[in-house]
Amino acid sequence: MAQRSEGTSRIDHIALIGNFLPRKCGIATYTTDTYQALRDRFPDMRVDVYAMDDHPGRYDYPDAVTDAIPERDRDAYIRAAAEITASGAQAVWVQHEYGIFGGAAGEFLIALLDRLTVPVVVTLHTVLEEPSADERRVMEALLQRAARVIVMAEKGRDILQRVYSADTRRIAMIPHGVPDRPLVSPDSLKPRFGWQGRKVILTFGLLAPNKGIETMIEAMPAIVAAHPDALYVVLGATHPNLVAHEGEAYRERLQALAAERGLADNIRFVDAFVELDDLLDYLQAADVYATPYGNPAQITSGTLSYAVGVGKAVVSTPYIHATEILADDHGVLVDFNDSAGFARAINRLLGDDAAREALSQRVYQRGRTMLWSRLAEAGRNVIEDAIADRPPRIRRVEPRFVVLPPDLSAVERMSDATGMLQHSIFAVPDRHHGYCIDDNARALILIDRIPDCDDATRERWTSIYAAFLQHAWNPDTRRFRNFMNFDRSWCEDEGSEDSNGRAVWALGVTAAEAKFPKYRDWAINLFDTTAGIARDFGSPRAAAFAMLGAAAVLGAQPGHALASDLLNQWGDQLTHLLDAARRPEWQWFEIVLAYDNARLPEALIRGGLALGRDDFLRTGLETLDWIIARQTSPEGRFRAIGTDSFGREYADPLPFDQQPLEAQATIDACAAAFEATNERRWVAEAKKAYGWYIGINDLDLPLATPRDGGCYDGLMPTGLNRNQGAESILALQLASCSISALSKAGESVKNRDRAVA
Repeated sequence: MAQRSEGTSRIDHIALIGNFLPRKCGIATYTTDTYQALRDRFPDMRVDVYAMDDHPGRYDYPDAVTDAIPERDRDAYIRAAAEITASGAQAVWVQHEYGIFGGAAGEFLIALLDRLTVPVVVTLHTVLEEPSADERRVMEALLQRAARVIVMAEKGRDILQRVYSADTRRIAMIPHGVPDRPLVSPDSLKPRFGWQGRKVILTFGLLAPNKGIETMIEAMPAIVAAHPDALYVVLGATHPNLVAHEGEAYRERLQALAAERGLADNIRFVDAFVELDDLLDYLQAADVYATPYGNPAQITSGTLSYAVGVGKAVVSTPYIHATEILADDHGVLVDFNDSAGFARAINRLLGDDAAREALSQRVYQRGRTMLWSRLAEAGRNVIEDAIADRPPRIRRVEPRFVVLPPDLSAVERMSDATGMLQHSIFAVPDRHHGYCIDDNARALILIDRIPDCDDATRERWTSIYAAFLQHAWNPDTRRFRNFMNFDRSWCEDEGSEDSNGRAVWALGVTAAEAKFPKYRDWAINLFDTTAGIARDFGSPRAAAFAMLGAAAVLGAQPGHALASDLLNQWGDQLTHLLDAARRPEWQWFEIVLAYDNARLPEALIRGGLALGRDDFLRTGLETLDWIIARQTSPEGRFRAIGTDSFGREYADPLPFDQQPLEAQATIDACAAAFEATNERRWVAEAKKAYGWYIGINDLDLPLATPRDGGCYDGLMPTGLNRNQGAESILALQLASCSISALSKAGESVKNRDRAVA
């Protein structure tokens, strides 16, 4: 049994994940029995069940099931994580088996666990010594995420340490639970099944080829020769997966084999998924229980555990669970596929009532150590240990708000003579993924806007990022390419609409803000050549990016016809989209939330300012108010719309994963709102968003690395994504430029208001 640590805290609410009855499988039975054992032993404990569902809508789950998770729907796992978090559960207990979770080797489960902030305890029903690449990857992720792991045999602990390098201090061994039944004579229950006067051998479980039933059928002629009254009962429905593949063909083959051996009167197939009480009656009515399984690596068997729990004399092949639970003369082991060995062992037991009854007494006493009530106690102790070992979440003193000075160090680290690389592994550029126009467009805007940059540095990087955009334009398709390999070969002839919109945006900003006239001339020329593509965009965000570029051009060149046309066209279109998607509680342009959300209201505000259209301004300010409300945590902190929220129709946003891009977009939109209104509340909202970078966020973790101008890639439920890609670094540096300028403007208005007062 698991040992409980000193000083554990009270636990009164957990979530339990696994299959659940009425789904017909061993894991469903185990999870249901675990739930009931917890409720019986700890009636004040709340246990929320999340049932893995292979056929949504098929099962009539009991009230105990809080929610069902369709196993092939990855988004459902993420929704379940949010539901568990919102429920206030103190820990999650997962019943893990291959084949019940979706994705390669069940990887969808990791998506759920990665979004939890409470300790996770995992019971492993299978531990593979020779996993596939996917099975190893998922198991290692599971071990990394789990605060505690429960195995049902000591061999499981050995495999986890030897094959997966698991920390044995986090592994507990808790035997499979068994019901509490008195030890009775088999003859007292045989009349219920019409077995009077028979010597009964029983095998129970879902029928499948790996159960070794053929071995027992081949053993029966020798058993019948010694005991003509012997009856072998094969109890259990055919495994649902086998039925789906071939119907009842396997059962029919076994029946045909029995008939060929002349065993029609000595073998009985009971095709039923029996309820627990009926199963225990079957077990107690048998004289011998046989498990002729063919898989040596089987680390647990619920049917074997139940047989031990009611004190059966067991003859088994030496798979892992059997060798441990039947050790020390608590059963008989026979080699795999050894029909003659099974016949000899069973004949000895059937021929010696005293020896069989003595074995039954020993087995029953071992079963008393495995009662479900004991499993519930041991499981609760493991969960409480996991909670106690978790470092206490202490909210730190709120960091003092400080604006980090814009710093090109990390940008330069990620850049070379071609442009800015997309991704990094921690802080090291990852050349494998090459470059993209999205990041080089953002980098060009940063070089336009960053203050206190010497001319040589500004000249160098402006020419490199501008050249990337110039080279990306494909006149044959009249679109910008996006992705480039490290060897400077393009991955495509035409990039996404969003990447094209960002290119137009960067050209507009450079035409208006570049410090060197030659680059302003270049940018307006390429803007005039390319920006017309935005007329045909279908993506509202791509259009918003292009609008921001057009607004910059119109600010520098009043009357610019193309810029005016784009702002009018897409300003009206965004307004129409808002009208179509709007609901009383939903004041947004789309029925879903996605990335860079605040760019949509910012585009309308800047478009309204450039065109003098108050309708655009009003709509932009109203929708900015709405999105900011959804980006604010209950504690009043900025909470970026998590990527888990993307694509969920008319749904409240989920908190993770939070990306640096969202804070930057919000700061820029608030700067536009302040320019339009002179209301200092927009400065306050922008500072709240900027505070996210320095640790004023849900996890009290700074994403900015001030010493080198870097920024981590995101805020996950369990901490930071410690990679530092181009998008994240640029988001921080552009946000620093924007908040610096906005803070100064806000102070000017504040001082002016004081002077007037």
